Amino acid sequence: MSKIESKIPDGPIAEKWSNFKSHCKLVNPSNKRKIDIIVVGTGLAGASAAASLGELGYNVKIFCYQDSPRRAHSIAAQGGINAAKNYQNDGDSVFRLFYDTVKGGDYRAREANVYRLAEVSNSIIDQCVAQGVPFARDYGGLLDNRSFGGAQVSRTFYARGQTGQQLLLGAYSTLSRQIKKGTVKMYNRRDVLDVVVVDGKARGVITRNLTTGEIEKHFGHAVVLATGGYGNVFFLSTNAMGSNVTPAWAAYKKGAFFGNPCFTQIHPTCIPVHGDFQSKLTLMSESLRNDGRIWVPKNIEDVEKLRNKTLKPKDISEENRDYYLERRYPAFGNLVPRDVASRAAKERCDAGYGVGATGLAVFLDFSEAIGRLGKSVVEARYGNLFQMYEKIVDENPYETPMMIYPAVHYTMGGIWVDYNLMTTVPGLYALGECNFSDHGANRLGASALMQGLADGYFVIPYTIADYLADEIHTPRMSVDAPEFVAAEKAVKERLEKFISIKGTHSVDYFHKKLGKVMWEYCGMGRNEEGLKKALELIPVIRKEFWSDLKINGELNEYNPEIEKAGRVADFLEMGELMVRDALNRRESCGGHFREEMQTEEGEAKRDDVNFAYAAAWEYTGTDSEPVLHKEQLEFKDIELKQRNYK
Repeated sequence: MSKIESKIPDGPIAEKWSNFKSHCKLVNPSNKRKIDIIVVGTGLAGASAAASLGELGYNVKIFCYQDSPRRAHSIAAQGGINAAKNYQNDGDSVFRLFYDTVKGGDYRAREANVYRLAEVSNSIIDQCVAQGVPFARDYGGLLDNRSFGGAQVSRTFYARGQTGQQLLLGAYSTLSRQIKKGTVKMYNRRDVLDVVVVDGKARGVITRNLTTGEIEKHFGHAVVLATGGYGNVFFLSTNAMGSNVTPAWAAYKKGAFFGNPCFTQIHPTCIPVHGDFQSKLTLMSESLRNDGRIWVPKNIEDVEKLRNKTLKPKDISEENRDYYLERRYPAFGNLVPRDVASRAAKERCDAGYGVGATGLAVFLDFSEAIGRLGKSVVEARYGNLFQMYEKIVDENPYETPMMIYPAVHYTMGGIWVDYNLMTTVPGLYALGECNFSDHGANRLGASALMQGLADGYFVIPYTIADYLADEIHTPRMSVDAPEFVAAEKAVKERLEKFISIKGTHSVDYFHKKLGKVMWEYCGMGRNEEGLKKALELIPVIRKEFWSDLKINGELNEYNPEIEKAGRVADFLEMGELMVRDALNRRESCGGHFREEMQTEEGEAKRDDVNFAYAAAWEYTGTDSEPVLHKEQLEFKDIELKQRNYK
């Protein structure tokens, strides 16, 4: 049985990372040429890691399921990236970014990892500026900043509403340089379906060529997973439809513990669901909450008139509008953290004050900002977001308030990793959203891009060297070794099973059924009765999936239904683990809101006596209960107390 060892360096928190870098093992340049590293995923974390490791002289293989790394879901992160530069001279610092991140995560993150994230954040901005990322600048030419939820300072660097795209292009350029030099070999249109473990260490992966259907085996002295989150377990989410949990789930089944799987972020600023045939949701950037004000009508009569379209939103007077975030949280207003804003929107809608045809929407209004700043300024800041909204909804947000509602967005849970970002399987690493380490129970806005690039550019080059220094005498292994052959056989048998079922229902049929159960019982609000109900329903769906799945086409050809089937099969197992974790965690914290555990004012009520730990689940079989390990979280530099944004 593996053990939980966080491997946090000794010493004051501000010196831990420096001390680690000063004393970690190194690999000299000639030995790096003997080392092969596999990187799975080409988003910000994967692309930056592969580029950095290639630049150092390692032999890197990188895999993505898209046709190009430029399609990674990191491109969808619109609003910005945090860093403690304090350019505004408004009181920001590394410690304040560290504090805001731990507090925003409702005190369920590991202090040492979060401090390191805040510490290296400034280097990320320097790196990206050097790459030519076109961050917004103020009138004098200096880098501009804006505010995001959970902070009272302006620390978010941005490129209009396309920050993720611009950062990804910067990382892609560094990756392309290493591909051209030959230190990195790119494998696109590959689905990584299993991790190969030899003598207890990660030594490779099994992939499927999505164009030809061919199964391939690849060796590496170490394997780095940077495959994003698992929000698509809910079917409807803001994630790209191809986003999946498969490589992480394969790692879990090979011995990597899964950390805090129930911690799911519900983003408050999404375009509401508009029909049963919708396949994904669209995120409107949190940056809009800088100048947009969120409200619902005060009077039920006005709500009815809006739904009947006998009244327009702009005709409701100021005194008849409930700016509920400003009312409830005067210190932070519309910039409270995402979990707080999402629950507040749900509370208003549940009380009957929601707008739109379904009543599951609130207004995000820019009329005050347009009057104060002028339309041209608002357009310069958010123009592409406004354009996107108008194309989807067919309403002009300059004239009519946007309608928004919370939706599944980011997963704070992920593969459990130690301070070095290594999983419980030696030689297997997890970076970015794929791991659990930095965001606790709720991620602050503009921190996902920060973590991905921090892990790839500035953390993994040091921590992986500390491991590989002892692997320089390990020869390259043949992919015909028994462990590779056994893993390949298991993958082929599973794929053949999909084809052979010849049932009556499509993959999406089962995915939607799972998604409805997850949203209903393990979504924005959770309770013991509902979670137990979900634990009854999910195995039934899974049994039906494996007996009544219908896939057209053949195995050894381009067949997207096969890759979808594999992902949904994993989501059916992942969903059950999420529900089990949510049922076990009898407290409310961040995005995990147990309805039985709330304050009189409806806020999350933590239980620090019994649940101040990171849950790390160990796989014991598909039909047997996983084993829970607990990493006790220590708060030596930040006082553990109830969050307050009022």
